[in-house]
Amino acid sequence: MCLKFLKRKKYPLIPPPYGTELITVYGTAWCGDTQRSRKVLEARNIPYRWVDIDTDKIAERYVFGVNHGNRSVPTIVFQDGSVLVEPEKAQLINKLAQISPAPSAL
Repeated sequence: MCLKFLKRKKYPLIPPPYGTELITVYGTAWCGDTQRSRKVLEARNIPYRWVDIDTDKIAERYVFGVNHGNRSVPTIVFQDGSVLVEPEKAQLINKLAQISPAPSAL
């Protein structure tokens, strides 16, 4: 779990700063959970936007808002607006299968 505890403040929920046309992974370079999620996406050749919240303070504020004041990463936003926070590998794979099912046999 890559959770950074800071003094709790109220963080309003703001819209995703980078939209939802691509899967967006909000995370940090040092977080193993974030690295694992990115590897799952890359292994499946799924395009996504990477946002490092250590360097993007607007994105960091978005993560705080989505996670009720916690800086939980990865926070992954999908095209349908759904969000997974700190997903296990199987949980992320299941979500990806839901949004892009395997092509049916002809």
